[in-house]
Amino acid sequence: MRAAVCREYGPPDVVRVEEFPTPVPEAGQVAVRVHAAAVNFSDVLLVAGEYQIKVPPPFVPGSEFAGVVETVGEGVTGLAVGDRVFGSGIVGGFGEVAIGRAEGVTRTPDAISDDVAAAFGVAHRTSYHMLRSAAALAPGEHLVVLGAGGGVGLAAVQLGVALGATVTAVASSARKLEVAAANGATNLIDHRSTDLRAALKKTLPDGADVVIDPVGGDLAEPALRCLRWRGRFVTVGFAAGTIPRIPLNLVLLKGIQVTGMQLRDFGTHAPEEMRRNERELIELFAAGKVSPHIGATFAFEESAAALRYVADGHAIGKTVLRIAGNNGWG
Repeated sequence: MRAAVCREYGPPDVVRVEEFPTPVPEAGQVAVRVHAAAVNFSDVLLVAGEYQIKVPPPFVPGSEFAGVVETVGEGVTGLAVGDRVFGSGIVGGFGEVAIGRAEGVTRTPDAISDDVAAAFGVAHRTSYHMLRSAAALAPGEHLVVLGAGGGVGLAAVQLGVALGATVTAVASSARKLEVAAANGATNLIDHRSTDLRAALKKTLPDGADVVIDPVGGDLAEPALRCLRWRGRFVTVGFAAGTIPRIPLNLVLLKGIQVTGMQLRDFGTHAPEEMRRNERELIELFAAGKVSPHIGATFAFEESAAALRYVADGHAIGKTVLRIAGNNGWG
């Protein structure tokens, strides 16, 4: 098969589209003929050898994909050859065929295109689990979303609104904030043109109930300071490249709850919540109440350019790689 292959750790330019052995599903797995794949910052880190999990080269990056089931492994029930599906894994999405665990592959709703399905899974699942379970967001609460122009951040804006919260979006450009506003954000803060701590205090004089932080770096502490008594701070990543040091005296004085959300382990530790959240989220998705914003689309041969686009911080919402030629409805 053709695939975008990383044969050595490095910048996005090390990835080349070439012939690569076609993977074969083992028991409990399915092989999917990929029509579209989403490009995430985690893919950039994996290629660089800087992700918390290291995958030895050579490997095919790509953690999200959508297409059609081509082969079903032994013991798989509930999925059949020809089913339109979307799924995720650590690697493998940037190839003509990807392998997915049967329990990690979901049928694509009829009205949803492959581009949209590929862009939906990781960001919206991460955001929904952290809002619904980690943050226990309630209707009427005030939610602050850092990195609101990125995939997880923009999904959190959209889902926060769907859950009845008033959302303050924090992002690095006017364009990213425009998209956040179009997805329901009420308050908009460009942290590169203003002092974030002062802006949050002015916007939310009584404080926020929840902060969602996929960025880390210098944004975490001023966002933490904006929380009201017993506010909840949820960390989900460090896109800024720096893990922040949290002043625990603030946590003490305000009774703040600091927690983390890692999608990979959530289902292992909270399977019942995982199943509940999945049902609710897919219902919202199928009904068209939430949908990923696709800010850019690249052709298969432009895999390295797509990774560079994300690495350089240009992505707004999700970036999609079209593996198949047509990529409409499967």
